[in-house]
Amino acid sequence: MAKSRKDATHEAVRRASRIADPREAAREAGRPTGRAEPFSGGLRREVLPLLVLHYIQGEPSYGNQLMERIAHVTAGVLSVNPNTMYPLLRTLESRGLIEGRWEHPERRSRRYYSITDEGREEYARLRGEVRPFLESLSRSIEEIEAEVYD
Repeated sequence: MAKSRKDATHEAVRRASRIADPREAAREAGRPTGRAEPFSGGLRREVLPLLVLHYIQGEPSYGNQLMERIAHVTAGVLSVNPNTMYPLLRTLESRGLIEGRWEHPERRSRRYYSITDEGREEYARLRGEVRPFLESLSRSIEEIEAEVYD
C-alpha cells in the first residue's frame, strides 16, 4: 500500500530528526518524543561548526563577521548571537581546531580566528557527516511544502 503524503512527511521529519544527532536519538529511544526544534537544533549542533570552519579556512575572521556571514547564507534561518558564537569559538580553539589572535595584541580588540591543520581535518570530516543531514532536511522541507501547498 502506498504511503499517504502525510505519512511521507512524518517519515521525512522523523529521519531528519534522527540524522541530526544519532547518538542522542539512541539515548532517547523509549523516552517520550516532542523535543523542541529538531530542525534548528540540528542546524546549530551540526552545521554551525561546519560553517565556522568553512569561513575561516579561506581567511581569518572575527566573531561578528562570522555571525553576519552565517545569517546571510542561511537567510536568517540560523540566527547566531554572541552567546552562541563566542563559546563555540572558544571550544573550537581549545580543541586545537582554530587559533585566535588579537588584532592589536597590546589591547583587546577584535580576535581573528584561523584554521589549524587539525581544523582542516575536522572540516573535511564534518563535510562528509553533515551532508546527509542537510539532504534529509531539504527533503523534509520539500515534503512539508508539498503537503501544505499542493
